[in-house]
Amino acid sequence: MTQDAPGPGASLLARRMALAPRSLAVRVIAFSTVWAILALVVIYTVIATLYRETSERGFDSLLSAHLFNLIGSVGVSPSGVLTGGPDLGDLRFSERESGWYWAVQPVSEGLTGALSSLSMTAAIPSPDAADVPFSAGFQRNYITEGIRGEELEVFESEFVLDSQNRVARFRVMGNRSELEDDIGIFDRRLLTYLSVFGIGMIAINAIAILLGLRPLGQVSRALALVREGTAQRLAGRFPAEIEPLANETNALIENNRRIVERSRTQVGNLAHSLKTPLAVLLNEARALGGERGRLITDQAAAMQSQLEHYLQRARIAAQRDSVVYRTPVAPLLQRMVRVMEKLNDGTKIAFSTPAAEVVFAGEREDLEEIVGNLLENAMKWARSSVSVSLRQVTGADEERQFAIVIEDDGPGIPDDKAREVLKRGRRLDETKPGTGLGLSIVSDLVNEYGGKIALERGAQGGLKATVVLRSIQ
Repeated sequence: MTQDAPGPGASLLARRMALAPRSLAVRVIAFSTVWAILALVVIYTVIATLYRETSERGFDSLLSAHLFNLIGSVGVSPSGVLTGGPDLGDLRFSERESGWYWAVQPVSEGLTGALSSLSMTAAIPSPDAADVPFSAGFQRNYITEGIRGEELEVFESEFVLDSQNRVARFRVMGNRSELEDDIGIFDRRLLTYLSVFGIGMIAINAIAILLGLRPLGQVSRALALVREGTAQRLAGRFPAEIEPLANETNALIENNRRIVERSRTQVGNLAHSLKTPLAVLLNEARALGGERGRLITDQAAAMQSQLEHYLQRARIAAQRDSVVYRTPVAPLLQRMVRVMEKLNDGTKIAFSTPAAEVVFAGEREDLEEIVGNLLENAMKWARSSVSVSLRQVTGADEERQFAIVIEDDGPGIPDDKAREVLKRGRRLDETKPGTGLGLSIVSDLVNEYGGKIALERGAQGGLKATVVLRSIQ
């Protein structure tokens, strides 16, 4: 049965999720910022549009009112001459080339004389009626160019002045460029105010989101304390939304601790239950004697050794990911170096450690066994000096680690034999006392703690052993 390949929609979704920021705060702030910008753009567009429509409607109403006022202010004399002194109540019609003009022109035969505002110093042509037709009420409006090149809006009407049906054309012209300038000023001010408001709103929103997510950071720090072994549970007051998560996490930690303790108890019970039968086998084998007795003795001893070895591995595996121990490294190394110096007067030990405290994420006994076996091996083969150094290193994914480097000036080991000496019971030189288990024990312990061990030729010509383990500080 074959499995269908993911469709293009699923792959597109996967790519989008990969491109999305991993930080929850960044995602929420980015989403709220985009939403705020879109909302402000819509608000700006709506307000600017409403203001323009209102301004244009008011502008047209003003021109229409001036037009009717102008029509009511002009008459015709018995001789057929246009008369009247219109006062539209706006000083701009008196200012020279202000962009606000009015004009009255005769249309019918027998009607003479033309009137215009003081501001109108030159004739402003009117489009042909075929291009801009009049409405049913004999009115029309259009846009044209003014005396100074400004944009004018013209309201125009033809009106019968007397019983002889003599018709005159009335025009009122307003400076539309001023209107556009006013609308532009309003739009810029509106944009400035909304931008300041938007920046403040986004900043306040970001602060609120960060403050709202701070309890998650508190949970993270509490979990780090549990992982480092300085706390047994998540402690502190959490918001109502996060408190159930903290309670469930505490319950999970407690349940995990019970499982580990039960497993360790069962392992201990297994060890005790097997030790007595193995001891009986060893005693009976020794009493039996002969070739068969020695065979049984050797096999029972091997079983006993393997039992101790794998019980120790099970203990470390059970505690490594569940219960974290704290072992300061530098004091332990100093104590072991002093002991080795007293036991080996002819060998000098150089010791160096960083100023910052280094804490091993494991049990003190295990670290003592690792360092003790490496130091014992170095002292065994060194001619005159051994160096021990401790330094902090950074592992994959920024994991905090530390390295213990033990180097001697002995004969060293060939590079192709480095892996052989880490195997249980393997010895390269049978003339030296030992069982060949020291380095293999070190290798097993380091591997169980997820660390690394490297054996190579050092600068002094001897063996250089480097052990890298995880630290919690």
